[in-house]
Amino acid sequence: MSKPIVAVVGRPNVGKSTLFNALAGSNISIVKDTPGVTRDRIYADCTWLNYNFTLIDTGGIEPDSKDIILSQMREQAEIAMETADVIIFITDVRQGLQDADSKVANMLRRSKKPVILVVNKVDSFKKFMPDVYEFYNLGMGDPIAISAASRLGIGDMLDEVVKHFPETSKEEEEDERPKIAIVGKPNVGKSSIINRLVGENRVIVSNIAGTTRDAIDTVVTHNKQEYVFIDTAGLRRKNKIKEELERYSIIRTVTAVERADVVVVVIDAVEGITEQDAKIAGIAHDRGKGIIIAVNKWDAIEKNNKTVNEFTNKIRQILSFLPYAEIMFISAVSGQRLIKLYDVIDMVIQNQNMRIATGVLNEILTEAVALQQPPSDRGKRLKIFYMTQVSVKPPTFVIFVNDKELMHFSYTRYLENKIREAFGFKGTSLKFIIRERKEK
Repeated sequence: MSKPIVAVVGRPNVGKSTLFNALAGSNISIVKDTPGVTRDRIYADCTWLNYNFTLIDTGGIEPDSKDIILSQMREQAEIAMETADVIIFITDVRQGLQDADSKVANMLRRSKKPVILVVNKVDSFKKFMPDVYEFYNLGMGDPIAISAASRLGIGDMLDEVVKHFPETSKEEEEDERPKIAIVGKPNVGKSSIINRLVGENRVIVSNIAGTTRDAIDTVVTHNKQEYVFIDTAGLRRKNKIKEELERYSIIRTVTAVERADVVVVVIDAVEGITEQDAKIAGIAHDRGKGIIIAVNKWDAIEKNNKTVNEFTNKIRQILSFLPYAEIMFISAVSGQRLIKLYDVIDMVIQNQNMRIATGVLNEILTEAVALQQPPSDRGKRLKIFYMTQVSVKPPTFVIFVNDKELMHFSYTRYLENKIREAFGFKGTSLKFIIRERKEK
């Protein structure tokens, strides 16, 4: 089940980034006192009570500005509105109700999404409450008074936000079909890959608009198995500026990755692997998804007997955090190796769902500890009691030790490598949770 998306929207300089940072728990957004500093829309995973959601920070909207940066921000905010399940509309009690706020309110009303009206910079409820009532004039319901900088009123605001989260639909829970997100920078050939797969099979079962997600779900049948491909190719906006396109693509990528079991990161063979590719792959890695790296346009490359190895090494070097990812060289135009994609997807899904018996795991653990002693610090040595697998998608293991502080990440990596040597787990990340247990 994908997490709900919450977008923070409003004019420049009303405190969106401050609120975003307060909720995300760290200074992710650049905060400066000049309107228009937050250019990037940035996302963070947040938790409130029992709810997990993804928060999007948008650039400020100035509805009528012809200024290029502000018009780009308006476009960013529009994307946030298309993508979000709930919108936090933030205004500023000190600046009072502005004409631009009314125009933003009109834009938001058209989005038909639940909107929570928030009045920021209310550092003293006693002093500013009479000014908050002015915002009833926007016709967006009860304004919630907060101070993002002083962390006041944020709990009341979040209580209101989570009321609007979509119920987990029964259909989504029961849908066992593999979901594959095709992600990558603009123009790497994501749509072409899906069109080719559909064309090959000629059994497009349905073409469902991806609910509010604005990604298109295409159902393709191969060998009597249905696969749902989530396409983020609708990323190309009318905008001419390449970096802007890349920024827009990130948030759509997040929403598509949330819903997927396996993520196919498409790289342009002609352009080579870029920092943007690493960012996109990182989103899938952070969320513990199965990952396949598909190098597209391979037919357009002049090759010798070293080309594949050189390209593979370059990918492994730049995506060093993904040593487990499967790499394929394909061409959407000629269809080269595209049919093999299904086999690799099946293998990755199988590995994502693999369970290892506790007894077998602990045999590997005992052998690993005998080969390489656990680390020690100031005379105290790490003792590992046992390990057990607690969940799948991604496979997650709990390791019980005498002292968490002694469990260095390099030793965890060593144990991970031993598990991979025994069971492969190709294409999927593994997650390790370290727990302390008193010695008996």
